[in-house]
Amino acid sequence: MSAPHLNDRSTPIRLLATRRSGKARDLIAPGPSADEQRQILEAATRVPDHGKLAPWRYVVIDDRDRLADTLQRLYRAQKPDSGRIELEALATAARQAPLLIAALSVPRPDSHIPVWEQQLSMGASIMALMLAAHALGYAGNWLTGPATTLADLPAEFGYPDARLAGFIHIGTASKPLDERPRPALADIVSRFGAV
Repeated sequence: MSAPHLNDRSTPIRLLATRRSGKARDLIAPGPSADEQRQILEAATRVPDHGKLAPWRYVVIDDRDRLADTLQRLYRAQKPDSGRIELEALATAARQAPLLIAALSVPRPDSHIPVWEQQLSMGASIMALMLAAHALGYAGNWLTGPATTLADLPAEFGYPDARLAGFIHIGTASKPLDERPRPALADIVSRFGAV
């Protein structure tokens, strides 16, 4: 079902109520300018962060061919029996959308703030980043997939103790976004102590 009202930027609440990811493979140029990228990344810092630890890092991927080669090399090392189709899929994912950002979770286990809470902050940070991209008129897609299983990938980005939370693809939607089923509030919301 095509839904032209998705990512409606007329008001903040309409954007929240209609937010929808675009498919990475359908995101085309133009992508965010350098100034818009800065705004998007600054928005990612405006999230709950108990202890002010900033347990997240972002790496803007400029060299897509290098990323594709790195993903394939690490994947072959981890899965020597990997096939051509798997390797090509990794390379394709590395080259989708005009802007590609790696999101890295860098919790501080030495902190009194529980790691779980720091990981929640990572998710909130990515969501703020996505909303900022959508607010600027772009579509985004947060993908995990096989790349997030590559234990050595964070070290390639300069963060050996991090965990890849996913890749964020941002660009212009090349076709209308499709809505997907959403849960009914009655299925996910209850009340405690209601009279």
